[in-house]
Amino acid sequence: MHKIRLMFTGSLIATLVACGAEGSGDANSIPLATSISQADKEQGAKAHPELMAEFGGAYSGSQAAYVTSVGRKIAVQSSLSNAQSDFTITLLNSPVNNAFAIPGGYVYVTRQLMALMNDEAELAGVLGHEVGHVAALHSQRRQKAATRNAVGGALLQILTGVVLGNSALGDVLQRGIGTGTQLLTLKFSRSQEYEADDLGIRYLNTAGYDTKALSSMLASLAAQSALDARVAGKSNTVPEWASTHPDPQARVGRALQRAQETGSTSTVRNRNTFLNALNGVVYGDDPKQGVVDGSRFIHPELRIGFTAPSGYAMVNGTRAVTITGSGGQAQFSGGSYSGNLNDYVASVFKALSKDGSVSPGNIQRTSMNSIPAAYGMARANTQSGQVDVSVIAYEMSPTSAFHFLMITPAGQGFGPFNAMVQSYRKISAQEASAVKARKVSVVTVQSGDTIASLSSRMAYDNYKQERFLTLNALNANSALTAGQKVKIVTY
Repeated sequence: MHKIRLMFTGSLIATLVACGAEGSGDANSIPLATSISQADKEQGAKAHPELMAEFGGAYSGSQAAYVTSVGRKIAVQSSLSNAQSDFTITLLNSPVNNAFAIPGGYVYVTRQLMALMNDEAELAGVLGHEVGHVAALHSQRRQKAATRNAVGGALLQILTGVVLGNSALGDVLQRGIGTGTQLLTLKFSRSQEYEADDLGIRYLNTAGYDTKALSSMLASLAAQSALDARVAGKSNTVPEWASTHPDPQARVGRALQRAQETGSTSTVRNRNTFLNALNGVVYGDDPKQGVVDGSRFIHPELRIGFTAPSGYAMVNGTRAVTITGSGGQAQFSGGSYSGNLNDYVASVFKALSKDGSVSPGNIQRTSMNSIPAAYGMARANTQSGQVDVSVIAYEMSPTSAFHFLMITPAGQGFGPFNAMVQSYRKISAQEASAVKARKVSVVTVQSGDTIASLSSRMAYDNYKQERFLTLNALNANSALTAGQKVKIVTY
């Protein structure tokens, strides 16, 4: 059975912020690892299945083998190993733009970020950047900083960081310093990001690619982040990439300069090879994990759905759906269910506070759209004052339940999420069957095709042209030529 799992680890819920700025920002002056140690191999092998579960598992399409081949080709340009088999390169079935690597030769990129790329050199540049983090021992250095700051400087966050000091994650992180997946994917300092950029460019050069590819990829990522903000109705937004990377726009010019400094004249991009491999990859939400359609969330396999408040951003993660807006934050998830709704609600509160300080005064029973439900509320202290923490759970069967966890200003309770919790419902078989996956389709520009005509084929109701331009690294004044290949998103 597919289910949304209760999530208490990962970037959507918990972030360990370690202070300090290690690294020189100059790839030529930093010590590099010359091999993959046995300890790193064991650490990576232990974390690998946890990260796979966290980020949607491995993508099983033909694109995966292609990504592995490119990743191994670029990884052996590093000082870590000359054996391609020492590296595990994984294409993740995730709808967020992200890439990361962990010690032990494990490198990851999401299918969504791959879809944003326009050639093989950009893919190699991103993977090379991540390998650079490993070669420069950035993860180990950040883990040491986290260990130093674990008691006095760590900031543990529930949702957007409003419940402080009493998270059960405190125990998990302090017990798992140096071993947990959370610490293997810490946000790096700006200088470390520059070092990884420089190393990625170095690897592009020695592999024979166009060294400017990393800069163009960072530009596309910055454009996508800006578009995501517009779609969400915000002046700015923090993309998933930013959970482990600083703003890409700030690095575009620097990466271009570093590429020019290499003196390379290679223009190898392998665009057609890349686009042929990319064709057909799933884009956006995988229906098996539920889909976000505007303000609606529908899970066709679980046959459930709900509607988020107007103007609120909704992000569908592997383990949970996060809803954020000016009036509060919420998360929809699921967990183990013994058949008692009151116990289920109590268990969600218990997971939030190890000292029991966040617990409901009482748990009440109700019904929503003929679905048995139970809810409770508690008051919690934060850095900026008190907030209300609310949980409502729904029983779908004697062995299955799901819930919303909401955080709102003190005194508001469900507040702006009242209509959302009442909208939770079972969906019909017909509605479930109507949910279709989007995919990337690579098409050849024909005579007479224009940006407007190709954009009209995008499988969206809004921002069609903006989505098309961003996906293809084009602008409104770009000229299309017959025979040129471009990407569109279709059903």
